[in-house]
Amino acid sequence: MQEKISKLRELKLLFVEDEEDLLCIISEALTKLKINFLTATNGLEALKLIDEHKDIDVLVTDINMPYMNGLDLIKTLQDKDIFMPVIIMSAHTEREYITKAKEYGVEEYLLKPFDFIKFIELITNMKIE
Repeated sequence: MQEKISKLRELKLLFVEDEEDLLCIISEALTKLKINFLTATNGLEALKLIDEHKDIDVLVTDINMPYMNGLDLIKTLQDKDIFMPVIIMSAHTEREYITKAKEYGVEEYLLKPFDFIKFIELITNMKIE
């Protein structure tokens, strides 16, 4: 596991989540592991951060959020020719969400409640350039 955490430390992550408690838990865990990350509470905040931080390696986003949801965020990024690996983190398992995410090229889907070990396994096994 230490090797995977070391690999994770080489990346810059952006977590987009509107549930304050979950975002706090994730932030505390990432901080303890000395992971480089940013957070946003909706898609509009995320777009601003992505414009300001061109070195983000992976986007981890919820689907249902105020102002701009995760799927609209992904579509907007693609419309701007900004492509990065995306992990959707959601409690929603409806086929329409999964189908739309796949249409946008998202292959990784983490179900809530958030499982940190699964997340580390998933992200360290992704091909990230």
